[in-house]
Amino acid sequence: MMTQSIFKLAQQRTVLLDGGMGTELIKKGFSSQGAPEWWNMEKPEIIKSIHKSYFNAGSDAVLTNSFGGNKIKLASYGREKQCYELNRRAAELACETKPKGKFVGGSMGPTGKFLKPYGEFTEDEFTEAYHVQARGLAQGGVDFLLIETQYDLKEALCAFEGTQNACRLPIFVTMTFKKTPGGFYTEMGNNVSQCIQELEKKDISAIGANCTLDSKDMSFLVKEIREKTSLPVIAQANAGQPQVNSSGKLKYSQSAPDYVKHAKKIIEYGANIIGGCCGTDPSYIRQMAKLIHNH
Repeated sequence: MMTQSIFKLAQQRTVLLDGGMGTELIKKGFSSQGAPEWWNMEKPEIIKSIHKSYFNAGSDAVLTNSFGGNKIKLASYGREKQCYELNRRAAELACETKPKGKFVGGSMGPTGKFLKPYGEFTEDEFTEAYHVQARGLAQGGVDFLLIETQYDLKEALCAFEGTQNACRLPIFVTMTFKKTPGGFYTEMGNNVSQCIQELEKKDISAIGANCTLDSKDMSFLVKEIREKTSLPVIAQANAGQPQVNSSGKLKYSQSAPDYVKHAKKIIEYGANIIGGCCGTDPSYIRQMAKLIHNH
């Protein structure tokens, strides 16, 4: 019932996701030395506080702290054997903060590796890596799964296969595109039409894009996606490009007011589900919630 009602909500108005998890983890003292997912075990109250801050800002749904939680990504930190446990705990923490009528999505980011012949991994290995992650998230209680920030269509399809075999939850997929003189392309050269055509052959519940682009460029990408699919469209833009300021801190180039100005276009161009990616925080989500309410 809960998983169906998020689609019912999307028919009534734009659904609002959360902003960047990594952005908030860094503010809380996380460094790049370990796996962010380990904080689900080591510092659960911090993870829950981040989820609560997004719900309080107006998010209809938050994403679990499991972006790099697949077995292949976790192996770089020596945590691959704890894949199921870390993802299940990520889901439980988010669900513990979930107000009535709200939702939790299981975040499933890329492996960070490449398939043969460009890399060392087979499609079966990618599929298995995502399968274990999806099983942990599903059994931890998430309402849907979001396969996100995919830069290779083949990897996205592996992720879908592994996820579908692990549970019966709705599966959302967002690809990551770069703006080029010839249009929008993934890092592996997949264009928008190709991605939509292949993903629509699968039983996915929503499709879209996240990361890399600021909200202005994302609005034009959403327009193109909407023209090519009847599925619910997801958009999670970055807050511009990251820059290091004079004090050595990471700062993104797009302010919240500028971000939200173009987020209005993202909605007008057909996005059903929006949120923020890198550089966005609860202040961005709060302004987006006002935008949706006024819209």
